[in-house]
Amino acid sequence: MFDHVGIQAADVEASVRYYLDVFAPLGFREMMRFDTPGGPVVGIAGRTPQPQFWLSPNERGEAREDHIAFAAATREEVDAVHAAAVAAGAEVLHAPREWPEYHPGYYAVFLRDPDGHNVEAVVHA
Repeated sequence: MFDHVGIQAADVEASVRYYLDVFAPLGFREMMRFDTPGGPVVGIAGRTPQPQFWLSPNERGEAREDHIAFAAATREEVDAVHAAAVAAGAEVLHAPREWPEYHPGYYAVFLRDPDGHNVEAVVHA
Protein backbone atom coordinates (compact mmCIF):
# COMPACT_ATOMS: atom_id res chain seq x y z
CA MET A 1 0.00 0.00 0.00
CA PHE A 2 2.70 2.51 0.90
CA ASP A 3 5.54 3.63 -1.30
CA HIS A 4 7.22 5.55 1.52
CA VAL A 5 6.55 7.17 4.90
CA GLY A 6 8.07 10.29 6.41
CA ILE A 7 8.15 11.65 9.93
CA GLN A 8 9.58 14.80 11.44
CA ALA A 9 12.37 14.82 14.03
CA ALA A 10 13.56 17.51 16.42
CA ASP A 11 17.14 16.33 15.81
CA VAL A 12 17.37 14.54 12.46
CA GLU A 13 20.96 13.40 13.04
CA ALA A 14 20.07 11.81 16.40
CA SER A 15 17.06 10.09 14.84
CA VAL A 16 19.11 8.80 11.91
CA ARG A 17 21.63 7.29 14.35
CA TYR A 18 18.78 5.74 16.36
CA TYR A 19 17.10 4.10 13.37
CA LEU A 20 20.36 2.91 11.80
CA ASP A 21 21.54 1.38 15.09
CA VAL A 22 18.30 -0.08 16.41
CA PHE A 23 16.90 -1.33 13.12
CA ALA A 24 20.21 -2.54 11.64
CA PRO A 25 18.96 -6.15 12.01
CA LEU A 26 16.31 -5.25 9.40
CA GLY A 27 18.96 -3.94 7.00
CA PHE A 28 18.34 -0.22 7.59
CA ARG A 29 20.87 2.03 5.86
CA GLU A 30 21.00 5.65 4.77
CA MET A 31 20.32 5.90 1.03
CA MET A 32 19.74 9.60 0.37
CA ARG A 33 20.35 12.90 2.06
CA PHE A 34 19.73 16.46 1.02
CA ASP A 35 19.97 19.74 2.85
CA THR A 36 17.11 22.16 3.37
CA PRO A 37 17.15 25.51 5.17
CA GLY A 38 15.72 23.74 8.24
CA GLY A 39 18.24 20.89 8.22
CA PRO A 40 18.87 17.59 6.48
CA VAL A 41 16.23 15.30 5.04
CA VAL A 42 17.37 11.69 5.14
CA GLY A 43 15.98 8.69 3.27
CA ILE A 44 16.50 5.27 4.85
CA ALA A 45 16.15 1.98 3.01
CA GLY A 46 15.69 -1.52 4.36
CA ARG A 47 15.82 -4.48 2.05
CA THR A 48 14.87 -2.45 -1.00
CA PRO A 49 17.20 -0.34 -3.14
CA GLN A 50 15.14 2.83 -2.64
CA PRO A 51 14.48 4.80 0.54
CA GLN A 52 11.09 4.07 2.02
CA PHE A 53 11.43 5.80 5.40
CA TRP A 54 12.20 9.52 5.55
CA LEU A 55 13.27 11.75 8.42
CA SER A 56 12.97 15.51 8.07
CA PRO A 57 13.30 18.49 10.42
CA ASN A 58 10.34 19.35 12.59
CA GLU A 59 10.23 23.00 11.60
CA ARG A 60 6.76 23.68 12.98
CA GLY A 61 7.66 22.44 16.45
CA GLU A 62 4.55 20.30 16.72
CA ALA A 63 4.89 17.13 18.74
CA ARG A 64 2.64 14.17 18.17
CA GLU A 65 3.06 10.45 18.58
CA ASP A 66 3.12 8.47 15.36
CA HIS A 67 3.11 4.68 15.18
CA ILE A 68 5.15 2.90 12.53
CA ALA A 69 5.65 -0.85 12.25
CA PHE A 70 8.66 -2.14 10.32
CA ALA A 71 8.51 -5.62 8.81
CA ALA A 72 10.93 -8.25 10.07
CA ALA A 73 11.51 -11.52 8.25
CA THR A 74 11.85 -13.69 11.36
CA ARG A 75 11.29 -13.69 15.11
CA GLU A 76 15.06 -13.66 15.47
CA GLU A 77 15.17 -10.31 13.67
CA VAL A 78 12.55 -8.91 16.06
CA ASP A 79 14.65 -10.17 18.97
CA ALA A 80 17.78 -8.63 17.40
CA VAL A 81 16.01 -5.24 17.12
CA HIS A 82 15.11 -5.52 20.79
CA ALA A 83 18.72 -6.33 21.72
CA ALA A 84 19.99 -3.40 19.63
CA ALA A 85 17.45 -1.07 21.27
CA VAL A 86 18.51 -2.14 24.76
CA ALA A 87 22.19 -1.72 23.81
CA ALA A 88 21.43 1.77 22.49
CA GLY A 89 19.59 2.73 25.68
CA ALA A 90 16.26 3.10 23.86
CA GLU A 91 12.99 2.95 25.75
CA VAL A 92 11.33 -0.43 25.31
CA LEU A 93 7.55 -0.09 25.47
CA HIS A 94 6.88 -3.83 25.13
CA ALA A 95 9.53 -6.55 24.92
CA PRO A 96 9.20 -9.07 22.09
CA ARG A 97 6.31 -11.45 22.44
CA GLU A 98 3.40 -12.88 20.52
CA TRP A 99 0.32 -10.68 20.46
CA PRO A 100 -2.59 -13.13 19.90
CA GLU A 101 -5.13 -10.33 20.39
CA TYR A 102 -3.95 -9.01 16.99
CA HIS A 103 -3.78 -12.44 15.37
CA PRO A 104 -2.00 -15.74 15.95
CA GLY A 105 1.67 -15.46 14.96
CA TYR A 106 1.89 -11.65 15.44
CA TYR A 107 5.31 -11.31 17.10
CA ALA A 108 6.58 -7.81 17.81
CA VAL A 109 8.66 -5.45 19.91
CA PHE A 110 7.48 -1.88 20.57
CA LEU A 111 9.96 0.95 21.18
CA ARG A 112 10.01 4.71 21.71
CA ASP A 113 12.18 6.73 19.30
CA PRO A 114 13.97 9.99 20.23
CA ASP A 115 10.91 12.07 19.29
CA GLY A 116 8.42 9.97 21.24
CA HIS A 117 7.12 7.95 18.29
CA ASN A 118 5.96 4.40 18.94
CA VAL A 119 7.99 2.23 16.55
CA GLU A 120 7.70 -1.50 16.12
CA ALA A 121 9.45 -4.43 14.51
CA VAL A 122 6.96 -7.15 13.64
CA VAL A 123 6.78 -10.51 11.90
CA HIS A 124 3.58 -12.34 10.99
CA ALA A 125 4.48 -16.01 11.31
